[in-house]
Amino acid sequence: MKRTFALWAAVGIGVLLSQTPTSTATIINQADSKWTREAKDGPGEESIFLREDAQTGGMELLVRFPAGHFFATHWHSANERIVMLEGRLSFHQNDQEKAIDPGGYAFLPAHEVQRMTCVSKTRCAFYVHWDGKLDNHAVK
Repeated sequence: MKRTFALWAAVGIGVLLSQTPTSTATIINQADSKWTREAKDGPGEESIFLREDAQTGGMELLVRFPAGHFFATHWHSANERIVMLEGRLSFHQNDQEKAIDPGGYAFLPAHEVQRMTCVSKTRCAFYVHWDGKLDNHAVK
């Protein structure tokens, strides 16, 4: 029950954070959605596509990654917002490490280098929103 509430609370927050209104409502139940497995960020990644803004290219997804997953160092041209649903996600920035737990929120500004790791013993699941076209720029 708590996970279901947290999941839909996160989706509601994402809709409120979206800056561009849509012409029609988007209503999605997790029970009616299929998690899609992708390998672009490594094995075990799954996502549910929620919405794309036709004007800005902004996107919203639910994603989950296995425990211990390390995200390749990267940056985006759009701002990114994360609402944690399950697990613990660690952010490494400027010699500091901060983490968010379920119910936690992160705002990652465009062009800022991101170093993230799922540091929990369980998978990490979160709602993610980019306010512009999603692009991924690797940092070596």
